[in-house]
Amino acid sequence: MAEGFIRDKLEIKFVILYVMSRVTAPIPMDGVQQLTMIDGGIEYFDFAECLNDLVRTEHLTLHDGLYLITPKGMRNSQICESNIPYSVRLKADKELAAYNAMLLRKSQVRSDVTANEKGGYTVNLALDDELGSVMRLSLMIPDEAMGKEVSDRFQRDPEKMYSKVLEAIITK
Repeated sequence: MAEGFIRDKLEIKFVILYVMSRVTAPIPMDGVQQLTMIDGGIEYFDFAECLNDLVRTEHLTLHDGLYLITPKGMRNSQICESNIPYSVRLKADKELAAYNAMLLRKSQVRSDVTANEKGGYTVNLALDDELGSVMRLSLMIPDEAMGKEVSDRFQRDPEKMYSKVLEAIITK
């Protein structure tokens, strides 16, 4: 193992359970890896083995490429979290705050492009906040490349698009 506070596979499992008990939605393996490999003592192959062990022992579930902690994993995380060095927990909490903010943003800003039976494409744009739906907009677009560009622009700055739509509707 490399230099760091985490010394063995049991401690890696504790860190995985710690972050999975605090993430706000199911996440892919690269997300678990990003949140777990925060200490110089954790190597990728040990991490991957520990993650698979936690799924095998039903501490985590894996569905459609996304990991989620189980009630068993949550209980064991609460019991074992004090075994994780404080500095590692602090670093994990900082990473979790940023990751959870990204997950929230992703859940609030959605867009997709679908082909229409009779030609053209439909771009669906949705913007939510903590109170509910702010905007839902479907646009007919002549080609897929343009649809993807509209979708990408919306993903980058949905508030700007919302403001422009609102301005167009309200302005006399």
